[in-house]
Amino acid sequence: MAYRNGTYVAFHAEGSSDPTASDIKYYRMMLAWHANDGSSFSFYNSHDKVAAVRDSSVDETIKRSLRERLDNSKNMVLIVGQRTRFDTDFVPYEINYAAGTCGIPIIAAYPGQGIIRNPSALSSLWPKALADRIANGTASVIHVPFHQKTIENAIGQFSHNQLPSGGGTGIYSDSAYRSFGFSV
Repeated sequence: MAYRNGTYVAFHAEGSSDPTASDIKYYRMMLAWHANDGSSFSFYNSHDKVAAVRDSSVDETIKRSLRERLDNSKNMVLIVGQRTRFDTDFVPYEINYAAGTCGIPIIAAYPGQGIIRNPSALSSLWPKALADRIANGTASVIHVPFHQKTIENAIGQFSHNQLPSGGGTGIYSDSAYRSFGFSV
């Protein structure tokens, strides 16, 4: 059995390795947070695959690598940007494998959002795989703003052994947001 201690981070890379052209910039920001403050969580970069993303001959090799990383993860951060819903290959695969096979919670992190009280209001940003799993109750999801303390708390709190409440539409309370430095 895999030792499940990592955090898997998924995002829409738009087939690019340009750090400013896609949501990879948010992943890199998370790496910077980790490097600067010594956060105790570890990451699995789901996007070492970027250079080969559009070469269909390596799709199965990439998916095998993704499965190995997800099998070793206790949770998954899904960065939900403005274009994530357009990803039709690896992000849906990662969501389905994480929720369906691994049973790990998804921490849906939204850049540019403040306090999230009604995740359904953000459903227009969701990839179909996430929307379907939320609708049919087969994903445990906590919806959070892309904010360092909030994401770090979710990573530390939620795992395959401790799922967020609320099924697919879990949120933090006002008191939790206050503890992260938000004005409520």
